[in-house]
Amino acid sequence: MKPPRWQRKKINLWQRQLEIFAVASQFFARLGKDRFFGGDISRTRRRQARWLVNRLLDLGPTFIKIGQAMSTRPDLFPVEYIEELSQLQDRVPPFHSAEAIAVVEQEFDKSLYAVFKEFESEPLASASLGQVHKAILYTGEEVAVKVQRPGLENLFRVDIQVIERLLAIAGRFAKDLNKYNLTQICREFFDLLYQEIDYIHEGKNGDHFRSNFASQNHILVPKVYWQYTTRRVLTLEYLPGIKIDDRAALEAVNIEPDNVISLGISAYLKQLLQDGFFQSDPHPGNMAVDENGKLIFYDFGTMTEVKSMEKTQMMRTFFAILRKDTDEVVDTLVYMGLIEPMADMTPIKRMVAFLLDKFRDRPVDLKEFEAISGEVYLMFEQQPFRLPPQMTFIIKAITTLDGIARALDPQYNLLAAAQPFVRSMAVSKEDNESRITSLAKQAKEFVLYQIQKPTRTEMAIKRLESRIELGELQFRVKSLESDRQLRRIYLAVKTIMYGTLCGFATIVGVLLLPYPNYAIVVFGGALFLAFVTGRSLIKLMIQERLDRLVRK
Repeated sequence: MKPPRWQRKKINLWQRQLEIFAVASQFFARLGKDRFFGGDISRTRRRQARWLVNRLLDLGPTFIKIGQAMSTRPDLFPVEYIEELSQLQDRVPPFHSAEAIAVVEQEFDKSLYAVFKEFESEPLASASLGQVHKAILYTGEEVAVKVQRPGLENLFRVDIQVIERLLAIAGRFAKDLNKYNLTQICREFFDLLYQEIDYIHEGKNGDHFRSNFASQNHILVPKVYWQYTTRRVLTLEYLPGIKIDDRAALEAVNIEPDNVISLGISAYLKQLLQDGFFQSDPHPGNMAVDENGKLIFYDFGTMTEVKSMEKTQMMRTFFAILRKDTDEVVDTLVYMGLIEPMADMTPIKRMVAFLLDKFRDRPVDLKEFEAISGEVYLMFEQQPFRLPPQMTFIIKAITTLDGIARALDPQYNLLAAAQPFVRSMAVSKEDNESRITSLAKQAKEFVLYQIQKPTRTEMAIKRLESRIELGELQFRVKSLESDRQLRRIYLAVKTIMYGTLCGFATIVGVLLLPYPNYAIVVFGGALFLAFVTGRSLIKLMIQERLDRLVRK
């Protein structure tokens, strides 16, 4: 089997840049063609999303990882793209076993069978950055050997240069992109990728994670065999299990899916609110369930730490969500820097209230966001939200976990699934650490709230009062909508003006052809005006595209 182009031993920067720019150009050209001809929007998006997934697979690990990150952002991309991109994890092809064996022998500087007694050439699983083979040590222990794809460091070094150039070009044509500091986000993304391909770093993360769950006998974390681990080879205890989102397989061995959901959510709440050290990529390939119903965690390359202060605020947010306390949720989000405080926080509170009312007791339905899509877009346009990298990983983990829970039970209840964790905290006797005490206090307050919860009539009156208080939202949105229309008109007028001046300069240049020196100067001005006209036209098209997304 011929290796993919990105896996060449020597990657030429200009050749790689041409490949990436060609895919980006084709994608935008296809979007433009579909926009021009119209048709079924949902079907068109799905077709384009499938095309994009295939191109990302062709471009290799860097872009597969980018696609996987995109699949966790339903707030930024259409549902059709989210659904197609989410399949990237299962479509990454394995690399040849001979290459895996070569990596092992190179890392240990000895033959494969001097290291392992047995080594299965067929991989157990394949991911974007490596693949896993089952092996047996000379001590008789079964292990899982994770082997890195060849040439990743060189590939990342080239790709970061190409992507930064692409972002610089995009920033020239769409100035609004510059405010999001995409270059910095790109560098942070690659910093994480470099950490993920350092298997010694991953092994240390695994040991840390394992120690955090040492007292939890329903959670299994494989131990690291350090004698057989290097930067590109990671050897772990072999812990087979059923894929966590395979409902049929779980029910076949009498494991209740609701118990698995509750176990997974409780484990993540412990990671986020107690340990402050969590697995930020909990896709179905990284979690499994053994025959006794115990939850197994596998991949520790993308772990994130949460600072003590932020843990306290997240804890307050979590219990405020359980109580449907809109004001408390907004206050904690402002404190953590996720929301920029504004003179009028009414639109923010309106959206948070919508989310708590619709999705606290059931899974998120992306289609229901259409009810407030215009409001969300208009508020983002004013930049009331900020997502620090750490919080981006938290949101990614939560949305991925939500997807796993939905696969097991489309109508799962977050409140019910979190009850074991809430109860364990409410009866906690530990007070040696302030955050444990604070967490237990929040849990006890929530239990008290459940006991003293207002009647349905009182709740209805309170909801009516809130809606009256938030009645100004529609007027604010209308005003912002008008501002957006005026901005679009301004861009259109600028484009027409530049185009008219370009045409006039061209005509003058033709008339001055008998005087070559003057004609060259005028044609130079016409060429500059043509460039400015094209740039304004692209800005106008981007603005119109965003407006159309809002209306849909």
